[in-house]
Amino acid sequence: MTPNLTNPYQPIRAQVEKVIQETPNIRTFVLRPRTPIVFQTGQFIELTVPGFGEAPFTPSSSPEIEEQMDVTVMKAGKMTAALHGVQPGEWVGLRGPFGLGYPIGDFVGKEILIVGGGVGLAPLRSLFFALVHRLDMYERIVFCYGARTPSDIVYRKAILEEWPKLDPKIVFRMTVDKGDDSWKGNVGLVTTTLDNLDVSVANSVAVVCGPPIMMKFSTLKLLSLGYQPEQIYLSMEKNMSCGIGKCGHCQLGKYYVCRDGPVFSYDQIKDARETWD
Repeated sequence: MTPNLTNPYQPIRAQVEKVIQETPNIRTFVLRPRTPIVFQTGQFIELTVPGFGEAPFTPSSSPEIEEQMDVTVMKAGKMTAALHGVQPGEWVGLRGPFGLGYPIGDFVGKEILIVGGGVGLAPLRSLFFALVHRLDMYERIVFCYGARTPSDIVYRKAILEEWPKLDPKIVFRMTVDKGDDSWKGNVGLVTTTLDNLDVSVANSVAVVCGPPIMMKFSTLKLLSLGYQPEQIYLSMEKNMSCGIGKCGHCQLGKYYVCRDGPVFSYDQIKDARETWD
């Protein structure tokens, strides 16, 4: 759904209410749009920093909250550097939401395996909130997450202390690529969290989000565990400049990521040569 149906290119103003430093290079921006934005978990928005341009991001907040939106962003280029310079009280622009989100209606009655890496946890945070909101509809949630180092763990307090205590149906498996003296957990790539999984694959779906190389090898690992391509959902990122399938910059095989995604089943895109670019 798009708030501005008459002109999808026109952003609506949103005030920055709070900026949260998640890691040394990742911040969460708590935004209050002038017009409430209704989105489905997994959809994306185009965020504008006046004078610097815009870029696509997937909201990291609960879709149940319409008057406020969290966007978690890693500082990685000119536009994101400008966004990291924005302070509470300043204004940005939002277009959207665009694309297709996670088909959580199809997840009912199943075990849901979530696999995330780095800032890929942002869309998964929104998905997690949506699932927890109706937790009785799902068999179980197994959340596997990997970060480069302990200091790179996004939403650190929530993922290490708060979320694992919400309900016995929620299980967390954490790892870091490189530990330090404070880290007592697993050390290894995120694919190591998929070893010895206590999951009924036949009655499960897997959702993967993170850097392309992490998504590639996590998907291959899931296939080796018996998951079928149609059971694996991927949150893809491409150059989604316009957001509405007009510019053609985000083509993935026969699809446009902005219009037909960003959430795809692996079965949809497994034969596209651009899948892991």
